[in-house]
Amino acid sequence: MIGAPGEVRLGILGNGQLGRMLVQAASRFGVRSVVYSPVPGSPAGRLADVEVVGDYEDPDALDRFAGQVDVVTYEFENVPLASARRCQARVPVHPKPEVLEVAQDRLLEKGRLREAGFPVTPFARVDSAASLEEARAAMGGEVILKTHTAGYDGKGQQRVRADADLNEVWRRHGREVGIVERKMDFDLEVSVVSARGADQAVHAFPLLRNDHAHHILDVTSCPAGVSPKLEARALEVARGVLETLDVVGVLCVEMFALGDEVFINEIAPRPHNSGHLTIDAADHDQFEQQLRSVCGWPLFSPRVRPSAMANLLGDLWEGGPPPFTELLGEDGVHLHLYGKGAARPGRKMGHLTVVGDDGLSCRERVVALRERLRG
Repeated sequence: MIGAPGEVRLGILGNGQLGRMLVQAASRFGVRSVVYSPVPGSPAGRLADVEVVGDYEDPDALDRFAGQVDVVTYEFENVPLASARRCQARVPVHPKPEVLEVAQDRLLEKGRLREAGFPVTPFARVDSAASLEEARAAMGGEVILKTHTAGYDGKGQQRVRADADLNEVWRRHGREVGIVERKMDFDLEVSVVSARGADQAVHAFPLLRNDHAHHILDVTSCPAGVSPKLEARALEVARGVLETLDVVGVLCVEMFALGDEVFINEIAPRPHNSGHLTIDAADHDQFEQQLRSVCGWPLFSPRVRPSAMANLLGDLWEGGPPPFTELLGEDGVHLHLYGKGAARPGRKMGHLTVVGDDGLSCRERVVALRERLRG
């Protein structure tokens, strides 16, 4: 155990909304939060006890950060690997940097998981227009070309149609090593948010159903409304990934579901956007689970009430601030704003959660409420 509640100093690499929510969870346990941020006054930094400002590759700032904490975790996975390892030389880091390394590189991630026997989407490494043509021919039909690092929320990826000019596609891609994945004709997208403790115990939230718009998560609902066999399979796969990678902390496994089978799309070694509904619908949320796991405290078997979450993107602010006060009197509705300054199209500014009697009605209601904000 790193320390008891009220005694731990928690270090968070990253300064966005996930870090902000982790700070909020830590404060309930009297845990002192220290956020590492490349800019001052960040969403997480404004709520933390201490905000250490520095470039992610600044050794002095990293040492100053690590010297003020007992354990370090992440709020996003694009922290430079060397920075995480520098912190690890001073204090425990969870999940360990080796997990971060896998999650940062789609080729390494897919290769490691496939070698371990997990179902992944068919993929191939490409380094030229010729290798792209070879991969497309082998997979047949449309494929997705992605950068192998630094991609999220649809960034760094493009659909490649069967009749596309591959020389032009490769030019737009930047002529860098990439990964090609078969475009899956799946039934739906799901995710499992799980935590694994230092004692190797694994506890997962129920399966979550995800709907995307323009490659960005749009709505998540729980329960997922799938067969028991599919849910059991998804939970089994997620547990296996945590154990194979020897994760201590929270890990989200995003999957495509086809019939009663799942195929791993990607993993995230931290709480996930799809798990935000646990803040209002679960007896203990994903951020508390992250805190418990990295501190070595007992984990729990989560219970989640029927609920749905809808992201609030910067597009909602195009005509001025949305009329949020109209929603404050709605029963079962929870508003979360992230304290970000400039609203831009596609930027996650907050989310709405509805808790009710069943996942489908919650999903319909949260979408309708978000549409009211557009008016």
